[in-house]
Amino acid sequence: MKNGTDTKISRHHVHGPLSGAVAAVTISPVTVVAPPGELRFLHSKKTGMYLQKKRFPWHIAIFLAPAVIIYSMFSALPLLDTLRLGFYTSNDAGVHSFVGLANYHTILFDSDWSKAFWNAMLNNLKFFGIHMLLQNPIGLLLATLFSLKGLRGARTYRTLIFLPTLLSVVIIGFIWQLILSPLWGVGEGLMTHVGLGDYFAPWLGQESSALLTLGLISVWQYVGIPMMLIYAALLAVPEEVLEAAYAEGASSFRIFWQIKLPLILPTLGLVTILTFVANFNAFDLIYSVKGALAGPNYSTDILGTFFYRTFFGYQAQIGSPTMGAAVATLMFLVILLGVASYFYFVQRKLTRYEL
Repeated sequence: MKNGTDTKISRHHVHGPLSGAVAAVTISPVTVVAPPGELRFLHSKKTGMYLQKKRFPWHIAIFLAPAVIIYSMFSALPLLDTLRLGFYTSNDAGVHSFVGLANYHTILFDSDWSKAFWNAMLNNLKFFGIHMLLQNPIGLLLATLFSLKGLRGARTYRTLIFLPTLLSVVIIGFIWQLILSPLWGVGEGLMTHVGLGDYFAPWLGQESSALLTLGLISVWQYVGIPMMLIYAALLAVPEEVLEAAYAEGASSFRIFWQIKLPLILPTLGLVTILTFVANFNAFDLIYSVKGALAGPNYSTDILGTFFYRTFFGYQAQIGSPTMGAAVATLMFLVILLGVASYFYFVQRKLTRYEL
């Protein structure tokens, strides 16, 4: 073929006597190797050149189809139906009628609904703040300690710290109720034994301390997750970089601050996103310890428990699936806005180091 320059095209079989051998196509000066049947060439009359065309990878689509179908049935379709249901209201007969954004206006601005919603939102932000200020820094500290060479028993300590994350939240809530109960709990006795009995208080029963106490319980249970993620990131730091820094006389603190920390910033960002999403989806710990009313006096009410009461109802409150769907949609939008804001304002500005 001649089109300004001479290009040679040859097709032959390589490696193996079988009839389905791998095909090697040479288009000077490049050789393309592909399975038989994958490569097709189309001749362009306009340019006089041969264009490579690949078959659609049906085998990949076949393997992905079951996962896509299951995800669509149990995640995507219910989410879309929830978004749709939020635009409707239902009467006593269960007949739905379209009301547009009326449900959202009621939740955000109606005096009876907005107070409960914004209280749950504020408590959720506090719950998230507790984890950001305590869980993730403690996880970073523990991961840094366990990444040090020569620390005896590091594997055992890591296992013990990570173990609570494997337990059911219901079990965790029950255990801490047994510990902190002023009636039959063992916490008061333990504090009295070490001389701190005067400082014991029914922390789960006080409005001022109930949410903080539940946040600390959650931090105790899940601190192992950021610890392990950050620990894995620290182990991935190249040894030759650290050895060069030590050879230059850098202190351990300076190496951590100027070398290790910048290298694990993407992992810290991932931990932040996971913490945000998990906290704004939280429900089980509050429900197992304080019930659907999230007492005392709704002081531990978060978006998850507010959604539960709205959708299913509780005691004197009658459930409303349409209003519950609107609350669920608002929760989804809050999470989506938070994640998108992080990726737009923070993640893209993080310096990524390639060594």
